[in-house]
Amino acid sequence: MDNDYFNITKRCFVNAPFDRLQQDLLGLFIDRRIQPEIGLEGEWFWDCSPGDFKKIALIFQQQGLDCTLHAPFHDLAPGGFEKRIVALSREKLQRAFALIPVFCPKAIVCHLGFEANKHQAQFDRWLETSLATWQPLVDLAASAGTPVHFENTYETDPMAHKRLLQALDIENVGFCLDTGHLMAFAGTGWRPWLEELEPWLGQLHLHDNDGLTDAHRALGAGSFDFFDLFQHLKKNNLHPLITLEPHSEQDLLLSLQYLDTTGLLDLLPS
Repeated sequence: MDNDYFNITKRCFVNAPFDRLQQDLLGLFIDRRIQPEIGLEGEWFWDCSPGDFKKIALIFQQQGLDCTLHAPFHDLAPGGFEKRIVALSREKLQRAFALIPVFCPKAIVCHLGFEANKHQAQFDRWLETSLATWQPLVDLAASAGTPVHFENTYETDPMAHKRLLQALDIENVGFCLDTGHLMAFAGTGWRPWLEELEPWLGQLHLHDNDGLTDAHRALGAGSFDFFDLFQHLKKNNLHPLITLEPHSEQDLLLSLQYLDTTGLLDLLPS
């Protein structure tokens, strides 16, 4: 992969787990001028020192490359029903939000952890616990001028996101529309989500699949209609942050080729 796609990479972010940046991805991102979405997921996150994070942050800052952060989400229950599990979830999320002054990200992305089959019957209880989890974190991010974007994952409709965003009622919270998760888990397309959440739209996570599994394939390698979505963004003068989430270097290259060939990003307001 060469630098022919700099006109694209300067307009979007690309997912990069922090431990992979330490191990093998840092050179690729620096050499190719790629802005990272730094993933803070994994057991390693408990053991990294502040210096580990400052070292990587400083490199990107010296290179003039912006970043976003992706907060932990595996095995966490920010709106859960067991106090000890919720407390541990909050501790890990607090560790992530404490890195905002280190990385100065353009946004931090979070997951609600809402699953209707678990939480719908006690939704008010889930919402109350979620608010107690997220409010201090959102306030911390707001003090640094960092937006917090809540991403759709296993949710099958936008109800939980809308209720939480309405309850938080603060300018720096928003919605991150994940195209691959819509396909694999919601099965609804993007329109029902933006009909409810468009006022909060702050970011897009772009990857593709066949509608059966969350494969994180290259754009155009599945069945998501990216043109339909981007035409809507253009028509309504929407300009969310754009993040590519391939799970291989090959899928990153194919996604960049797709964006280059189609001119999709040119549809967005400048």
